[in-house]
Amino acid sequence: MRIPNHIGVIPDGNRRWAVKNGLPKSEGYNHGLLPGLQLFKLCQEIGVKELTYYGFTMDNTKRKNEQTKAFTQECINAVKLLSQEDTSLLVLGNTESDKFPEELLPYTKRINFGQGGMKVNLLVNYGWHWDLSALSTKDGKSKKSIIGSLKSRDISKIDLIIRWGERRRLSGFLPAQSVYSDFYVVDSYWPDFEPQHFYDALDWYNQQDITLGG
Repeated sequence: MRIPNHIGVIPDGNRRWAVKNGLPKSEGYNHGLLPGLQLFKLCQEIGVKELTYYGFTMDNTKRKNEQTKAFTQECINAVKLLSQEDTSLLVLGNTESDKFPEELLPYTKRINFGQGGMKVNLLVNYGWHWDLSALSTKDGKSKKSIIGSLKSRDISKIDLIIRWGERRRLSGFLPAQSVYSDFYVVDSYWPDFEPQHFYDALDWYNQQDITLGG
């Protein structure tokens, strides 16, 4: 089986899962924490080299205050969990905004935990427009300098993006790295994560014809 070097994860459906289960929308995020760790371990086992989670976007912070606090706290909790694993961790997002949690500022430069290993990126208070904002000043420069001006320049191109929660859109997820990504949708909500969702995505990816436009 062909294993993707880099997998992107959009863990959507937390609020809808909460409503379905008779809970306040803000409580759905807490139930998405352990699935993230499960997926990390599955990727680690099969030899994925890089894994990127969509934590929350700058646009997401327009939601009600209790929801914003909830998903921000779960991103902090996710970093605490990952820091106990063998990984190379980077948190990426707009740190100039007060929506970026101070607790995660030390992780905005890649840090190795344990024996290091698979790269893990967590997008926190991320915005595609923020990421690409420097490109307008690079007109006429080389391709290398354009790529180097991205805020997300330390994140590699993505081979496979998996989105839970039925929606069929990228929602601004790392546009530069996603230009040739294969995109797989899981109809189940993220808190209902099952390992089979991941294996099904890998089986589907293995059948795709990767041409990169050629």
